[in-house]
Amino acid sequence: MNQPWYFILGFVAQILFSLRVFVQWVLSEKAKKVVSPAIYWQLSLLASIIFSIYGWLRGDFAIILGQFFTYYIYIWNLKRKNRWIKLNRLLRYIIIILPVLALIFIVSEGISTKNRLFDNISLPLLVFGSVGQIIFTLRFIYQWWYSRSRNESILPSGFWILSLAGATITIVYGVFRRDPVLIIGHGAGFFAYARNLWLSKR
Repeated sequence: MNQPWYFILGFVAQILFSLRVFVQWVLSEKAKKVVSPAIYWQLSLLASIIFSIYGWLRGDFAIILGQFFTYYIYIWNLKRKNRWIKLNRLLRYIIIILPVLALIFIVSEGISTKNRLFDNISLPLLVFGSVGQIIFTLRFIYQWWYSRSRNESILPSGFWILSLAGATITIVYGVFRRDPVLIIGHGAGFFAYARNLWLSKR
């Protein structure tokens, strides 16, 4: 677990997460309002897959928990943007079933999974990190609920408030975990979250 190579995987995922926020922010500045571009959701989906693998290799349940619940919300937004149907049918099936296969693998590992995800971290820290990921997950559940009621993909102000709160907790968690991927990755999005919140309030 001390091998540095899996940190590279984590940074690749965080670069994609940061890129989605940067592109969304630039497009919002051009539009003078908060927009929800398809590329945001495409990058989210790809980064989520990579970050989940990193979470497994890092032995971090909090990371996996957060990605598991947001995955299908990314797909829902792509459907609203009419981009999901443009993907190859086989690729769509693979993307849909991937979390199910991962869950089967995790459960089948039994004691090995418990040792990897729960025994290498104190319970209070695990709970704290999971709260940060839950808040980060709630922002997408809120976004999905808000968008669904309007039948279009929207990034409302509440999404950015939850983003700032979740990022703060996750950065502190990353400090305790000595995880540069979490610290740098979530720190990078702070300005964009705050700016989008300002745009949406304006």
